[in-house]
Amino acid sequence: MELLSGLLSSLGLSGAAGLNAFIPLLVVGLLSRADVIQLNAPFDLLANPWVLLGVAVIGALDFVGDKIPGVDHVLHVAGGVVNAAAGAVLFASQAGVADVPPALSMALGLIVAGGVQATRTAVRPVATATTAGLGNPVVSTVEDGTSLLLSALAVFAPLLAALLLVMVVVGVYRFWAARRVRRLT
Repeated sequence: MELLSGLLSSLGLSGAAGLNAFIPLLVVGLLSRADVIQLNAPFDLLANPWVLLGVAVIGALDFVGDKIPGVDHVLHVAGGVVNAAAGAVLFASQAGVADVPPALSMALGLIVAGGVQATRTAVRPVATATTAGLGNPVVSTVEDGTSLLLSALAVFAPLLAALLLVMVVVGVYRFWAARRVRRLT
């Protein structure tokens, strides 16, 4: 059961990192610092006060920048690397509990977070174009809120986190498919 719980937690956290790299890093670091969760080395560095401060500052800049049309696009392109790396670290930090080899867990986290980030990057221009950029702050806030919820669920209710991640992926796919059908007709 620990293996399944660890894998579901890993999936949830890496998916959350695909939406916002900094929120799940902060959640895991703060919960580790508060002794709510235990991180093995080297992932215990996430609880270091200087690391937390750095993640918080960069996360705040990303939070603001992601609400501005144009700036959000640049952040999403750069985020392809940052979000995928954060997802790899978060997946490995949790999967280590479940005895998954570190290289495999990092690769899985990279794939999950990178896939969510790529989808997010592909969908955002549609929101920008259809709302003349006015919907970007709303879409970004929903992404950030979903990342926070997914992060909390991944730690406290991993099965719910995995289900939410599936719902997000299916919802985005349906939105994207509907847009393609409308464009073709």
